[in-house]
Amino acid sequence: MMSAKVPEKLADALSPEWLSGALVVEIARVDTVEVIRTVATKARFVAHLADGSPPLALCLKGLLDGDEMTRMGGPTMVREADFYGKVAGSVAVRVPSLHTSVIHREARQAIVIMRDLIAEGATFCSALDPFTADDTAASLEQLAALHAGRGLLASEPWITRRIDEFAARPHLSIEQLQALLDDPRGVPLAPRTKDAARLLAALAPLAARDAGRMQFLVHGDAHAGNIFRTSAGPGLIDWQLLQAGGWALDLAYHVAATLPVEIAASEERRLLGHYLGHMRALGCAMADDETAWREYREAMVYGFYLWAITRRVDPPIIHAFTARLGAGVERLDSFSLLGV
Repeated sequence: MMSAKVPEKLADALSPEWLSGALVVEIARVDTVEVIRTVATKARFVAHLADGSPPLALCLKGLLDGDEMTRMGGPTMVREADFYGKVAGSVAVRVPSLHTSVIHREARQAIVIMRDLIAEGATFCSALDPFTADDTAASLEQLAALHAGRGLLASEPWITRRIDEFAARPHLSIEQLQALLDDPRGVPLAPRTKDAARLLAALAPLAARDAGRMQFLVHGDAHAGNIFRTSAGPGLIDWQLLQAGGWALDLAYHVAATLPVEIAASEERRLLGHYLGHMRALGCAMADDETAWREYREAMVYGFYLWAITRRVDPPIIHAFTARLGAGVERLDSFSLLGV
């Protein structure tokens, strides 16, 4: 991890000059393999070393070539870089191997450079890749491995509770959120579910109850698009929403986001039991099954809120996730459990 200027343009980040400083080795040439643009930009590339050593197959991630609104998300990239530098080595989660990260804390920007897992044989899921219940069970084990590292929270105070921030300072007004819920993302949902006032009102009791429970390392955005697969099993990427919170925030989101509604409905109790059993095997004291079921039902609001407010992602993904998570809120009577 180093501190240096973080470029704003992908072309600058992939230049031999900047990469030579970041990688602390002279780079003679860079071959771009693939560029993927979502909110962040990810670029796979091969760096050819000036001394003739074997080339490096790497993947770079940062908020590059974006507008001012995109650049305002820089603190989330700093958080991701800090995950790789301060947390990843202490949890038993399968993640890409960090080559280096460059952080400019005053500018609140960062770039992460990892080994290219695709070049090593891994495959990355897309957001809407079909998952079976067994696929979800396997990725829940990775979330359990992350959650079991909860002891790190005491030494890493920068890992904060995002649900408190959402409850205290919602991203959108009731009117702005209702306009989004009235667009195609809300079509499959009942009026009582796509009620912006009710959704925003649910955040405060969810945050208050979650704060009173055991706190864990929480991924915060565990949909299928943040899963990769290797011969050894699945792993997790995208640590921009790393946070402290209750385990159920991850679990409810992950089950609902990865599975079609009808499969989630029929399998979620079994998957919850699978997760709880895995956590107990890792030595974690967990709530009894019925208490855990209630926590899971309440927590579905977290993921629903994240996708209800989302604007800068491809519409088919927004529509699918809002429908899946909203169906979970309906099915589990989450709002009523939270008293709204």
